[in-house]
Amino acid sequence: MSIETTLSDLMAIPGPTGRESLVMDWLRERWQNKAERVWDTKVGNLLAHVGGKGPVLLIQGHADELSFVVRSIDHNGFLWLSNGQAPSTNVTHRFPVGQPALVVGRKGQCEGIFAAASGHILTDGQRQVERVDLDTMFVDIGAESRADAEAMGAHIGASVIWNTPARRLGNRLYGKAIDDRVALALMTELIDTVASSDLAYDIYLAATIQEEIGLVGSLSLRSDVDADLAIAIDNGLVGDIPTVSSGLMPTVLGGGPTLVYKDAHVHYDVRLIDRLSDIAAAGDIPIQHAVYEKIGSDGSALIKQGIPTALLGPATRYTHSAFEMIDVRDLDSSLKLLQAFVTTAQQ
Repeated sequence: MSIETTLSDLMAIPGPTGRESLVMDWLRERWQNKAERVWDTKVGNLLAHVGGKGPVLLIQGHADELSFVVRSIDHNGFLWLSNGQAPSTNVTHRFPVGQPALVVGRKGQCEGIFAAASGHILTDGQRQVERVDLDTMFVDIGAESRADAEAMGAHIGASVIWNTPARRLGNRLYGKAIDDRVALALMTELIDTVASSDLAYDIYLAATIQEEIGLVGSLSLRSDVDADLAIAIDNGLVGDIPTVSSGLMPTVLGGGPTLVYKDAHVHYDVRLIDRLSDIAAAGDIPIQHAVYEKIGSDGSALIKQGIPTALLGPATRYTHSAFEMIDVRDLDSSLKLLQAFVTTAQQ
């Protein structure tokens, strides 16, 4: 199976923050035949001990995707939302209105659409408002009453995610949840393509919960894996679109995976960054370098637990939207870099 197919399959699985179990089920099935042991932690992380000899290397990515949470259902059956992540109510820059929605609750799933008042029904006052927020946006699931909506599976506390399929445009793949299914796809393909006898490290994989609300799952990983070093994988940023300056973000789609020196929370381990850079050069693997000013990752939680960590970021356009975009050539380069790293002994 190709890395693109694996990523597309993972993007299609619903995994809102706090409800990552379907993603974990898919990973468990793929990992269990390639690992010595696969298990769940008490908080819901999925871990795999792949095996190998040498220093203990933890490779990590998060399973959850951007989401909303149903905070109320009105008498007409419309769902009103809370942010599934940070407390900010400004959702304008996620461009949700008009996107297909999927409600994920305790009794299953139902489809809908993110909606707001539009067109001829708008009052003069509403026409002056340029920002959508959680008091003007709702989800329409085709219900005619609160009881109807509840019978369809909606309830307070249910999660709501985008429900867009993965699509291809030239060398680019786009859709929801590339953040951070790209990490899970790379880890899955890595253990499918590298024999344990070739490993220069004793490797563990971790798919973690609730990154999007505060790195929750990764905060306990040290108690489960006594790692000597780690590579956190999360989608990277690019500056190759109109309105974004290359002076602000010099990375581009198709330029290879990004090695991140610093984000909003920590400086990453320069020894590991240099080692990854040297291995990339030796293997003629394209890479990019960046500093992220407004983004954090689970890698910061790993460093704060005493694990030297590098952050690998496959470049992604339109992050935190329903149309995140990645270049399939960067997927291949990211996988090649990981393959080369885990099979090259430390000097």
